[in-house]
Amino acid sequence: MRRTMLQAKLHRVTVTHCELDYEGSCAIDEDLLEASGLLPLQKIEIYNVNNGERFATYIIRAERGSGVISLNGAAARKAQKNDILIIAAYVEVEEAELPGFAAKLVYVDGQNRIKSTASEIAVQPAAGWNRAAE
Repeated sequence: MRRTMLQAKLHRVTVTHCELDYEGSCAIDEDLLEASGLLPLQKIEIYNVNNGERFATYIIRAERGSGVISLNGAAARKAQKNDILIIAAYVEVEEAELPGFAAKLVYVDGQNRIKSTASEIAVQPAAGWNRAAE
């Protein structure tokens, strides 16, 4: 059996450009690509935190160290400059590979500079949960 797993996530990146008259894609700073293991021309899912839009496109490389997250072509209609995005990619993994599988999670600051990386998402307490009440 194969499972679709999160391969990589760029968490809460900020849109720096929306280029409607450019060939459709998402330009991503090469530093972020390297940290996440994402590649040019790879399919990505984009989740816009500001407006709830969810859409797919592909990656093109932006200049290293530029902090660029640019939505191009039709994708430029799905966000505005300064919107916050989650960019995710998924991969098919064989059941036998799951024990060693780890995602690459990249967390950034307001200028899309890497703050930290991780291989799993921290467990969040349930809404309304109160440890003191236990």
